[in-house]
Amino acid sequence: MQNTLVMAQTTADDIKKIAQQQADQIIKDAQANARKSSEDLSRQEFELQVKFDELKKKFDMYKAKMEALLISQLELLKESGNEE
Repeated sequence: MQNTLVMAQTTADDIKKIAQQQADQIIKDAQANARKSSEDLSRQEFELQVKFDELKKKFDMYKAKMEALLISQLELLKESGNEE
């Protein structure tokens, strides 16, 4: 009977040890996944910021061109008004 109790205790200890190892591995995997997700989000944020900056530059260029066009059109209207 003593041997049975010792064997049961050893088996229980082994099961606890394996369960702890599995829990530790799950935590390590979760931490690795969290780091990877965080890195992916940081990369995506950077890419979106670059795209936003490019679009802002394009918009500013378009705005400047439209402003120049409108000014030239206004000058033409002023000149045609003075000729009459």
